[in-house]
Amino acid sequence: MIKVIVCGAAGRMGQRIIHLINEETDLQLAGAVEAPGAPSIGVQVSPQVKISDSLEKVAHEGDIIVDFTTPKATMSYMEVVSKLKKPFIIGTTGFSDDQLKNIKFITQNLPCLMAANMSIGVNIMLKMVREAAPILGDSYDIEIVEAHHHNKKDAPSGTALALAKEITDSLNRSMKDDIVYGRKGMVGERLPREIGIHAVRAGDIVGEHTVIFAGLGERLEFTHRATNRDTLARGVIRAIKFLAVAPAGFYDMQDVLGLK
Repeated sequence: MIKVIVCGAAGRMGQRIIHLINEETDLQLAGAVEAPGAPSIGVQVSPQVKISDSLEKVAHEGDIIVDFTTPKATMSYMEVVSKLKKPFIIGTTGFSDDQLKNIKFITQNLPCLMAANMSIGVNIMLKMVREAAPILGDSYDIEIVEAHHHNKKDAPSGTALALAKEITDSLNRSMKDDIVYGRKGMVGERLPREIGIHAVRAGDIVGEHTVIFAGLGERLEFTHRATNRDTLARGVIRAIKFLAVAPAGFYDMQDVLGLK
């Protein structure tokens, strides 16, 4: 039995992860955490678990910690995670480069899995665009369009950035120099190495991502649409079972699915 602690327990993803954990015969919810002062503190989320305001209070109860919160909250959990050396799954997005470096440094002696999107389909899409980009080469223009609900705080999405990273790596381009975030005004002709990323925020869209490879006379598009959050939460369940028995190291969903 794998005992799981969920940080961000009252959030959209946290609720769905807890629901699926409670349905699994080999997983058990051991703790649930929200920010101090949150209205959900004390809410019962399983027969044995109420939402706590502190990871430190409940961390010893679990075998693995799952985090879907905010960059600030995630960074605050680092001390507890590193001290206990418990497997740590990070689904939070919107980190700065310095925060990402700190996470990798702090978690180097424990199993840590970090992914912008844990959907099975999205991770297959990551592999497909990584392989397609060098085949199509520089004669195809590349654009990424992502859409999410109007409450999402970061833009572009972590998944859009992950798609861009796969493409830039495979084409020897730069996330710093070759990415354009939306366009406005007299921006001039499109540069050959340019990759555009565009963010839509509207309604209750769970998550949509399209990568466009546009050549002369044809256009190839890879699209993933999530119609509910369970597609992401099911990926988290697979990640929990993978990381619970993994040696110390830094992983992503490509490792879980054997796509590397």
